[in-house]
Amino acid sequence: MPMPPVEIDRTSPVPIYFQLLRHLEEAIDRGELVPGERLPTEIELAAALTISRPTIRRAIEELVAKGLLTRKRGVGTRVTDVQVRRRVALTSLFDDLTASGRSPETRILRFDRDCVDRHAARMLGLAPTEKLVHCERVRLADGVPLALLRNWLPPRFADLNPDLLVTQSLYRLMGEWNGRPSVAKQRITAKAASPTQARLLEIGHHTPLISMQRTAFDPTGATVEFSDNLYRADHYAIEVTVFNR
Repeated sequence: MPMPPVEIDRTSPVPIYFQLLRHLEEAIDRGELVPGERLPTEIELAAALTISRPTIRRAIEELVAKGLLTRKRGVGTRVTDVQVRRRVALTSLFDDLTASGRSPETRILRFDRDCVDRHAARMLGLAPTEKLVHCERVRLADGVPLALLRNWLPPRFADLNPDLLVTQSLYRLMGEWNGRPSVAKQRITAKAASPTQARLLEIGHHTPLISMQRTAFDPTGATVEFSDNLYRADHYAIEVTVFNR
């Protein structure tokens, strides 16, 4: 696949290296640069774009640091395997994958309408012995296990059909009970994969995982979900935009 054309605005206050970085990043996101594809060398890029090699090198090094490119002596610079990058927003992974052109697949591990879990009940603001709806799933993207999803819902969702979770997002189904989350609190940490988690996600024991716990609320303020999800760090990243007030 040929290298997408690069337009550099030399009158812009945006640094040239950053313009090149963003162009390559967006080309990867759009699929114009595919996993495994080799980029031209620094010398080739510098000649084609009339940009200094140090400027080229800085853009490439930052993309390597972000996990989008890999560099190996004798092999060159290549696009890494696709990484799912999600901005911090209250969205479903299933819908995000679909919107980005990926093919989501779901394996249901457990679905229990009579689950008693004291911690989950407390996070939902319910009595410790309240029966909760609990589901565990493995989410795949293009056939590769990406995440282990564990959700607890209050009894109002007891009629949820688990078969639909194979082809639809949980949040879309929750919307049928006017319970689609509209705001949530999240806690993001890191942990090592247990033997069971490693087997389900097809990774090595103790491989780093991104852990995300979420308590979600519907538009009325009622708590509608507690989740404790695990994501493969080699295929998943969280993006945050920050502002200087």
